[in-house]
Amino acid sequence: MKILLTGASGYIGKRLVYNLLENGYEVICCVRDGQRISLPKYIIDKVTFLEIDFLSPKNFNTLPREIDGAYYLIHSMSQSMKNFGNLEAKAAENFRDYMNMTTVKHVVYLSGIANGEELSRHLSSRKNVEHIIMSGNYNTTVLRAGIIVGSGSASFEIIRDLVEKLPFMMAPKWVMTRTQPIAIRNVMAYLINILFYPDCYNRGYDIVGPDTMTYRDMLLKYAKVRRLRRFIVPLPIMTPKLSSYWLFFITSVSFKLAANLVDSMKVEIIGNSNELAERFGIELISYEEAIKLAFSKIDQNDVLSTWKDSMISGRLNHELYEFVQVPRHGVYRSVRYEKIYDVKAVADRIWSIGGDTGWYYATWLWKIRGFMDRLSGGVGLRRGRTNLTEIHPGDSLDFWRVLLADKQRRRLLLYAEMKLPGEAWLEFSIENNNMFMQVATFRPTGIFGRIYWYMLTPFHFFIFRGMARRIARGRIAIEIILKN
Repeated sequence: MKILLTGASGYIGKRLVYNLLENGYEVICCVRDGQRISLPKYIIDKVTFLEIDFLSPKNFNTLPREIDGAYYLIHSMSQSMKNFGNLEAKAAENFRDYMNMTTVKHVVYLSGIANGEELSRHLSSRKNVEHIIMSGNYNTTVLRAGIIVGSGSASFEIIRDLVEKLPFMMAPKWVMTRTQPIAIRNVMAYLINILFYPDCYNRGYDIVGPDTMTYRDMLLKYAKVRRLRRFIVPLPIMTPKLSSYWLFFITSVSFKLAANLVDSMKVEIIGNSNELAERFGIELISYEEAIKLAFSKIDQNDVLSTWKDSMISGRLNHELYEFVQVPRHGVYRSVRYEKIYDVKAVADRIWSIGGDTGWYYATWLWKIRGFMDRLSGGVGLRRGRTNLTEIHPGDSLDFWRVLLADKQRRRLLLYAEMKLPGEAWLEFSIENNNMFMQVATFRPTGIFGRIYWYMLTPFHFFIFRGMARRIARGRIAIEIILKN
């Protein structure tokens, strides 16, 4: 049976690809950017990918008409602080119109729990999308999830940042808001089991975990699992704007996402009871167990997806292909060549750069640059990387975005998402199996951009030279640099 999956490059969508294939479905993935398919090759070979933007469906005629089921996983919460409701409605209307032209039997929409009388803009938007999706000429089931906890989820990473970094927290009053977190494994089980289940057609269900707790409880239970002592004092005087900055500076979320999250965290997320878990034989996972499972994946370097790889986590709001062609005119360049003798070792170092590995030379300067970027409203270095050895186009890599990751041709191209008076690219490649090439390119904006480049030229000389030698020669390069 053919299943159309929207949001396939997102946190939930990427995991759902694996689950659908395991259950024997033929999967058709809809992605906005065909170059952002960050899945293993053995998975890519089994899936059909279609490039489509439901906000601007210019090529609906390329989409298949003969499909059996579909998942709607498109959200726009972090693309705008005020306009995401209109964006989500427009995408949902376009999706509904397309579904009406197909043979689809069942559409599943993953939404958010919205049972309170006063809803945040985020939850109001989700509720509106629910009405739009259900107005189509097909069967629909809506699953409304609470806070999702799993390796790479936004909620988990925010909690992780807060607890790991702050022994004592003067927290906003919304930490006393009640919620019902649900483990990502349970979410995936619901999404798979609900598909083509006639008794659930044209109905909506809240899916939550077994625990009801406040955000403060979630933080303290995380600390308990990690064997950390943490103290949290709620402050009623902290405004939503201050709360947003608090999340922005301490965690890895963008300010837009922080503002929208704070708006939602003021609302209780308590689900209505149902018998779905019993009906499908799903054993609900406790919050503490969900935390332990998340770390088991992190410790094994087996995180399937993370919200940080979403384009909304940085400032690159366009398709990757628009930036893959590095400009040659009106730019400043720093080019380094190094002779190499162990191609595999050099390739491994290229593919491991950033995150916990660091930048091979003067990583402390990179950290200072990341801190300065954070102070100016940028992403900083806190996003790290999803996998220690694998990189895919569209992945976040500290304050860079991966534009091209061609392991066969041994070329890695990054685009800077830090705050800059211009645009920057960083490229690593291996030429003719014996030469390592590293190119930093900067296209300045105005006079300040040119001043910025010349001011940092002395630092660039030492940093880029040291990094190139370290990648090309390994640890022995340290001794060579010190002797020179």
